[in-house]
Amino acid sequence: MSHRVAPGLLSWPAWQVLRAADRVLCADPEHPQLPYLRQAGIAVETATPTGQQLVDATAGGRTVAYLPPDAGADRAVTDELARLGGSGRVAMPELELLPGSYDLPGARLLDLVQVMDRIRAECPWSSVRTHEDLAPYAVEEVYELVEAIEEGDRTAVREELGDVLLQVAFHAAIAADDPEDPYDIDDVAAGLITKLVHRHPHVFGDETAHTPQEVREIWMRRKHAEKGRESVTEGVPLAQPALALAAKLAARAGAARLPLPAAPEGPVPDGEEALGAQLLALAAAAQAAGLDPERALREAARRYRAATQEAETARAAQEAAGPRDRTAESG
Repeated sequence: MSHRVAPGLLSWPAWQVLRAADRVLCADPEHPQLPYLRQAGIAVETATPTGQQLVDATAGGRTVAYLPPDAGADRAVTDELARLGGSGRVAMPELELLPGSYDLPGARLLDLVQVMDRIRAECPWSSVRTHEDLAPYAVEEVYELVEAIEEGDRTAVREELGDVLLQVAFHAAIAADDPEDPYDIDDVAAGLITKLVHRHPHVFGDETAHTPQEVREIWMRRKHAEKGRESVTEGVPLAQPALALAAKLAARAGAARLPLPAAPEGPVPDGEEALGAQLLALAAAAQAAGLDPERALREAARRYRAATQEAETARAAQEAAGPRDRTAESG
């Protein structure tokens, strides 16, 4: 039986066998299932049987159900039953390993929370970590995940997803220890669920969306209403790599019909391979000239961010002025 499923939630075949068995034995008097079995009217004997004793108890066609301790396998009993069956000298009953309960999807996440809580409490290194300490690791793990995806290594992707998940569990464990404003992994998950449901009204509500573009429009509209942001540049993390920062700012500005950066003098390369080669050559040339291409682009992105905010302010002022300004212009 799975310890990740609440006691009493047994499979229907398990209930049938337990109710029909001539004897039900359990080695653990504190077994979490016992109160629920007794409440259902099933008599359970507390005993630690050997394999031979279980075989003897089935004499005369009787059925014996055995609940191993800790909801797991009793290796001593199963090994003895295997030896008895292989000896050829013992009339063996029919043996059946019956799953009493099954893990629900996501059940192993409960194990992760328990393991993380213990590590946080008992590990000398983990117990003193802070959000600030772990921030570089979170960035590093995401980069490693992206690399595994780009290389098409599914085994590595699974491992790196686990490392990213570790960062979430670790940060949540740290947050739970905050003396003034604690929150835990359940609070994190609850907030995410609320966000997902609210931003998918075409799934959980009455709106409809038939294309990815329509889904994106719903997402952005609801996100804007939630955040109450005054600028399209808000929520774009400045700490991300400069090229990603520049692309994100330009995409936000373009979607809001705000001025875009000046177009390059030459034609845009045809395809990502050619574009990558041109960007690489430009970075190499800058490095050779003693310039830092990352810092240069980051500063340019920051200036563009400020210019975008100024354009938003000017447009808002013009819209607030309304027809009066347009009349003055026509006069």
